Amino acid sequence: QVQLVEFGGGLVQAGGSLTLSCAASGSIFGSNAMAWYRQAPGKQRELVARITSGGSTNYTDSAKGRFTISRDNAKNTVYLQMNSLKPEDTAVYYCNADIRITVWGRTREFWGQGTQVTVSS
Repeated sequence: QVQLVEFGGGLVQAGGSLTLSCAASGSIFGSNAMAWYRQAPGKQRELVARITSGGSTNYTDSAKGRFTISRDNAKNTVYLQMNSLKPEDTAVYYCNADIRITVWGRTREFWGQGTQVTVSS
């Protein structure tokens, strides 16, 4: 059974910083792309940042220059460093990962349970 467990959400003032982490555990044979999504109340879930197994990254426009996604392949862990936070960053943040679940390379997509990030003005 594979699980993605997120840590690091919380309440922060505007202009502050938070770091989210997400660790994959279980019967894992590695991971391909890993990503962070977020969903604000009344809005659709949106991609915030994504990183491939080779380290290539892409960000939504609102995150560029403020957020940094990184990963530790040995630990199957992905991080999201968030700086200069704004009230509009308030949302539930979800980890997403494409996990290799067999030694032959079969993959499956998994989601974390979500962690709340609240930015006060």
